[in-house]
Amino acid sequence: MQYDFTTLMDRHGQDAIAVDGLGQPGGFAPGAPKPGFDAIPMWVADMNFPTVPTIQEAILRRVQHPAFGYFSPTDAYYNAIIDWQVTRHGADPALLTRDCIGYENGVLGGVMSAVSCFAAPGDGVLLHSPTYIGFTNVLKNNGYRIVHSPLVKDAQGVWRMDYADMDAKLKQYHIHVAIFCSPHNPCGRVWTREEIEQAMEVYRRNDCVVISDEIWSDILLNGHRHIPTQLVSEDARQRTVALYAPSKTFNLAGLVGSYHIIYNPTLRDRVVAKSAKCHYNEMNVLSMHALIGAYRPEGKVWVDELCQVLSGNCNYACDFIDARFPGVSVARPEGTYMLFLDCTDWCQAHGRTLDEVLHAGWDVGVAWQDGRMFHGPCAIRMNLALPRTRVEEAFRRLDEYVFNGPFLSERN
Repeated sequence: MQYDFTTLMDRHGQDAIAVDGLGQPGGFAPGAPKPGFDAIPMWVADMNFPTVPTIQEAILRRVQHPAFGYFSPTDAYYNAIIDWQVTRHGADPALLTRDCIGYENGVLGGVMSAVSCFAAPGDGVLLHSPTYIGFTNVLKNNGYRIVHSPLVKDAQGVWRMDYADMDAKLKQYHIHVAIFCSPHNPCGRVWTREEIEQAMEVYRRNDCVVISDEIWSDILLNGHRHIPTQLVSEDARQRTVALYAPSKTFNLAGLVGSYHIIYNPTLRDRVVAKSAKCHYNEMNVLSMHALIGAYRPEGKVWVDELCQVLSGNCNYACDFIDARFPGVSVARPEGTYMLFLDCTDWCQAHGRTLDEVLHAGWDVGVAWQDGRMFHGPCAIRMNLALPRTRVEEAFRRLDEYVFNGPFLSERN
């Protein structure tokens, strides 16, 4: 490979809650490991790989100039986004113009700007469950009523949308705004064109504006392909607010910088007006240069190699779970780098609670995450964006100390 995905990167003291937040009170971080075990960060959804060097090069070029005053997004910024969306996701260059693109201070900020344009506090918003905790928090904090349409597993263990349930919930609660997560976090589904078409037909029949979070659209496993929600039909193009960011793809969350694509000028005018009125939704100049550095040809090569590495990690982890952890089930993710483990059968078979399982992992340095906040009743969420050696060590510890070790016979 051209880029390095094997070196162990020390993130301690480098502004990384993934490692420095462990064991801190007042949050939802995993506990710190017991003496004798180092921490393997497998919870917060950022990566333990160095990003593509063109990003640092672009930032360093800019900081060599000593003034950082007011600025406007450059043509290079818009052109980089258009090129990325056209070449990576099949957008039509005749339709995707710079007028369709707007900066957002994070995808969740964009979600709330869009939701508040088309729903009032107290109104229902439809989401699939399991549900990303960020959606849960921003909707609750702003007074919206969350209505879940549960995803269901088919006979092969693949998460599917229940279109009849979606339609019934939209009608029952008079909902006209839905949040659609594609690829899905935390389940890892990369929806097919046919699945998106069916979902968008349900939304169309119910006159529902769709806010499509596509921040994971570049993280694709084992050859799966992302289909942008807006591209499945002309109606989908006109009723969808799509949200993207280089942050998940290139590990840039600390720089803050997302963007929307909105083709419908009426939707766009309302979302832009809502996000602009507070004068808070303004781009950081270094974020702009980071995006330009990321969306270069080198970035495309880097992402392709990243997806190969993540595919290998996910395949290894799922194979290990199937072979060594009877009673723990996992739907193989098609995108993202997160696993969503269902420990229901294992806990019932061994008389253990999910809290006990979580703490047993934390004690030996496997810093995985409580999945209940994502609406998985007995679930654990695991980040596999680490060098393979760390993934293998984590599963060795889970095998030796948790699922097949002394934890089975000892009570805490």
